[in-house]
Amino acid sequence: MVKARKDNRGRALRKGESQRQSDLMYIYTYTDPFGKRRYTYSKDLVKLREKEQKLLKDQLDGLDVYAAGNASLNFVFDRYISTKTELRRTTYTNYMYMYDHYVRDSFGKKKIGEIKYSDVLYFYYHLINERKLQVNTLETIHTVLHPTFQLAVRDDIIRNNPSHGVMSEIKKKPGRNHGVRHALTVEQQRAFMNYTSNSPVFNHWAPLFTVLLGTGCRIGEIIGIRWEDIDLEKRLININHSVTYYPRRAETTKCEFAVSLPKTEAGIRTIPMMEPVYNAFMEEYEYQKENGFSTVTLDGMEGFIFTNRFGNLHNPQAVNRTIKRIRENYNAEEILKAKKEKREPIIIPHFSCHHLRHTFCTRFCENETNIKVIQAVMGHANIETTMDIYAEVTDMKKTEAIEKLSHNLDIF
Repeated sequence: MVKARKDNRGRALRKGESQRQSDLMYIYTYTDPFGKRRYTYSKDLVKLREKEQKLLKDQLDGLDVYAAGNASLNFVFDRYISTKTELRRTTYTNYMYMYDHYVRDSFGKKKIGEIKYSDVLYFYYHLINERKLQVNTLETIHTVLHPTFQLAVRDDIIRNNPSHGVMSEIKKKPGRNHGVRHALTVEQQRAFMNYTSNSPVFNHWAPLFTVLLGTGCRIGEIIGIRWEDIDLEKRLININHSVTYYPRRAETTKCEFAVSLPKTEAGIRTIPMMEPVYNAFMEEYEYQKENGFSTVTLDGMEGFIFTNRFGNLHNPQAVNRTIKRIRENYNAEEILKAKKEKREPIIIPHFSCHHLRHTFCTRFCENETNIKVIQAVMGHANIETTMDIYAEVTDMKKTEAIEKLSHNLDIF
């Protein structure tokens, strides 16, 4: 027979109840409808049990409200996200940020049973026109809203998913910025790298940008790369992990570095080094041999190649801010230089770390016809991603070919 647990006064404690020895506080531990462990406290056992009864009633009332279709969108989203235990921590954090930042305090308060297709459409246009969101950002929000509504459909709370087809409607609008990520042109790419390499202010960034542009790796993969991940003799790069920079705990927005697996299983791959990438690694190695190697240890890993001037890992946003500074400085100087030389300036557009990955993929597609090879090097889980970029490049090449044909054939 199991002996019942008792408090300091000899009273038997029920399941979920306990008493802390340090201050004799009573604690009731329970699991909410979303599967999260919760606690409630009281210095008096009778009052604790009153709280237990109220919690039970509130949970039942909440489920009744949900079943009646009167629950808020927030309630259903919280129910949905609690079931996504397979999400990577970074993905979960991103979804929660997007929902809490753009949905929870406004659209999220609406009753799930009263939301119509036109309501979702109007809300999305509000985010685009009033909140100035790009369509690719809106797609992330849609990624969490659509399955939230779908959960209510499957639970027979609502008949149809009101978000179905909304993104297709928005993307059909002419002149809409669809969030397409464009690659740098060869001229822009060359201008950026030449300016960075020759600048006394920015030249220490050249190896990092050379590796980004010469491998097509994600910024997290390059931040996390270690000397043991590269084989300088065989000239191979082993991508087997990534470094992320996200809030690690639910109760804070403070970001921290952490090692994680690559974004997808296809992200684990080996990439051959082209000559400029090999030279960039050798340049960095020689510099560190003279000035000291990184002493950073993260999740048991050490020997990281790329660090900032303080010896810490690069924050991806700090890299993007550096790109912005280089671009602005270059453009200002290039405009003046072009005026003096009486020519059109080569302007570098706004771009981020991820544009460098897209730029590499574009150059690769321009020079390689085997889609599977491109997919393997890029680490794309879905070949459709590779095909989209390849198709864009092919369209550009077709236009260039026709223009060249027209120029060479004197038949018109």
